[in-house]
Amino acid sequence: MSVTVRSFAKINLGLRIGNLRADGFHELLTIYQTVALHDVIRVQVGRGSGIEIRSEDPRVPKDESNTCYRIVDKATGALNARGRVVIEIEKCLPVQGGLGGASGNAVATLLALERALKKELPGPEKLRIAAEVGSDLPLFLVGGTVLGVGRGEQVYPLPDLPTLACVVVTPDVGVSTPKVFADWDASQAPELTPADASDRMNEFGRVLSAWLSAQQKAKSGKGLSGVSARGRGRAETPLLDLVRTGIENDFERVVFPQYPELLEVKRVVERAGAFYASLSGSGSAIYGLFATRSAAQKAAARLQKMGVKALATSTLTRRQYWSRIFE
Repeated sequence: MSVTVRSFAKINLGLRIGNLRADGFHELLTIYQTVALHDVIRVQVGRGSGIEIRSEDPRVPKDESNTCYRIVDKATGALNARGRVVIEIEKCLPVQGGLGGASGNAVATLLALERALKKELPGPEKLRIAAEVGSDLPLFLVGGTVLGVGRGEQVYPLPDLPTLACVVVTPDVGVSTPKVFADWDASQAPELTPADASDRMNEFGRVLSAWLSAQQKAKSGKGLSGVSARGRGRAETPLLDLVRTGIENDFERVVFPQYPELLEVKRVVERAGAFYASLSGSGSAIYGLFATRSAAQKAAARLQKMGVKALATSTLTRRQYWSRIFE
């Protein structure tokens, strides 16, 4: 039996880079948000043994380096399962685009494998296996609006932001995440100490805590000023409140100087009407958030006429994510 799963993308609503850890990774603090753009994963388990990756996209590795291969290798052992696993990857998302394509593919493969085998791993076990394969994987076992800490693999569901129109631009540039981290380390001034990085992480944490507290008060019917939040009238208000805190993606500081065309793309997205635009992850994808679906569609059309690869889509709440993941 073949099982088909949608492998959704993510964007980062702010990303702060902290100290280099003993394991070689950096401390991170970010808010992940799933969006409706997706790849398609098909998994089939038959007689025999081994793992086979199929994809018409030449950029997709077919060997043990593929995250889908690695997660199946770990999961079949944990499930005590046998058989030949064939994974077909239909790519729509860019490779090295900062949208979590490979990570989402792996989690979608795991979910499809469970269905194909009619076996299911406990939630904590799935999260453990996902984190072993890659830092971005666990967020796709949660979906919606997700806090990522540690190296990004420690995930906590946040109150879902309302569905928002979004434009995602995918330039023909591949950005290597390990290289960007190395460039980040090289760019830090000698006078900066580990405490400086910790202070910046703590600042982001304080901003996030204040925002979450404000949203909780809004849900109870009162905003920070004591005025009813229900009368504010705009579904995007929680995200606008977050944007106004000054969240930013630290990767922009090292990616934009090396790829000035990406900075120009961000400016074009902002001029097209986005109330917030940012690099996603380490890039190269740039996204913009728009007040209405029609505004996003018009902006995408305008960008496409300029020769820019742009797609209008929307963010996904946790419920939407899980209701749409299986075809």
